[in-house]
Amino acid sequence: MSKKLYRSNQDVMLAGVLGGLAEYFNVDPTWVRLAFVGILLFTAGMPSIFYIAAAIIIPKSDVYN
Repeated sequence: MSKKLYRSNQDVMLAGVLGGLAEYFNVDPTWVRLAFVGILLFTAGMPSIFYIAAAIIIPKSDVYN
């Protein structure tokens, strides 16, 4: 069975993209968010465009716990 990337329904701050990445890689969402903010600060905001694109492209999970 293959894993699929979905936006999270449980770990949502903005659109659930980083929570979904944390679920996919089985890590704490706080670490994923901190890494994203760190990358965002050092790359002049370019990852924000990727975040918006991911929020549009990645489907929302239909699992509600």
